[in-house]
Amino acid sequence: MLNLQTINEAKKRIENVVADTPLAFAPYLSEMTDMNVYLKKENLQVTGAFKIRGAYNKIASLSQEEREGGVVAASAGNHAQGVALSAQKFGIRAVIVMPESTPLTKINGVKHYGAEVILAGSNYDEAYAYALKYGKENKLTFVHPFEDEAVIAGQGTVGLEILQKCADIDAVIVPIGGGGLISGVATAIKETNPNIRVIGVSASGAPAFKESYLCKKPIDSTNVRTIADGIAVRDTSPITLEYALRYVDEVLSVDDEEIASAILYLLEKQKLVVEGAGAVGVAALLHHKLDELKGKNVAVILSGGNMDVTLLSVIIEKGLLKSHRKMKVTVTLVDKPGSLMRFTEILEELNANIVHIAYDRTAISLDYGDANVTVHMETKGKEHQDEIARVLKKEGYLRN
Repeated sequence: MLNLQTINEAKKRIENVVADTPLAFAPYLSEMTDMNVYLKKENLQVTGAFKIRGAYNKIASLSQEEREGGVVAASAGNHAQGVALSAQKFGIRAVIVMPESTPLTKINGVKHYGAEVILAGSNYDEAYAYALKYGKENKLTFVHPFEDEAVIAGQGTVGLEILQKCADIDAVIVPIGGGGLISGVATAIKETNPNIRVIGVSASGAPAFKESYLCKKPIDSTNVRTIADGIAVRDTSPITLEYALRYVDEVLSVDDEEIASAILYLLEKQKLVVEGAGAVGVAALLHHKLDELKGKNVAVILSGGNMDVTLLSVIIEKGLLKSHRKMKVTVTLVDKPGSLMRFTEILEELNANIVHIAYDRTAISLDYGDANVTVHMETKGKEHQDEIARVLKKEGYLRN
């Protein structure tokens, strides 16, 4: 059974491989929330996420015969790299089954640690089924990402480190996907000090664990859709749910808009690249879902930083638009020399910095001799944008 002793044993096994990541005070976030907020930066962990902890502890716990036989795992993300690196440390064979749609960067990341990659299935569940079958046929030990008590014990070492760095913590906020991290952390926290609150945060687009926690029985989802791919888990594990029901005080969820704003906040204010799964705890704080913790010492686990750069660029762009630092305007001009020049002169006078212009004279909705011009510009906030809109309306470019 998982308990404080097995987590302490895991801590000893992994200490020469896994980084003891910082627990850093976040002054601006603390001021915004009226709490003392500390960020546990697992995004700075080896392989960029906490998953190495559980994977290494699992492989370290295997018998010599099992290790010599090799291991297999199914993952398209952080668990894959954790298993691959752990196997490399022991010099054993590792096979990682990934969905066929897995980006090349993730495939290469796993291969970098010496693991074999098999692409199978159109999604994680099909890759998982293939990995189980392949492991059985080839006598490989399967390393589950969360439904394994040795893996959970490894993840629980995050909780030990929080307690070692800040003994007077009042609450710990933990991301929830399959529940391995929160099971381990909650066990470590509650068996040390039952008065510390443990709060889980899931993505609203992956509701299985939250619904299971509320109903006190495993409930699986039929559909999962969230930008937090690290916690986009469809089915609920009875094992991790049992620990959550025993030790977790509350489970809540945040939506993709809230997660995206947290990612952008952490990038701008904390200078940290944090993936969607790692940002859910900060999202809950930023959007006032945990205001009952005001005045308390709160630790938030940033579980990983392996962010897809394409998604990050979209989040940044949308964030600039929502915060009134970018503006997009489409106007209709008479398609003749000087029309565009006059329009851009007005924007120059308003100190709007044009970054992109699109010119379209073929739209079916246009009268012959007109053109649509779409301008993307950098602005200095809502008041500046209101002034731009007012002047363009006055000059006849914008209509009510």
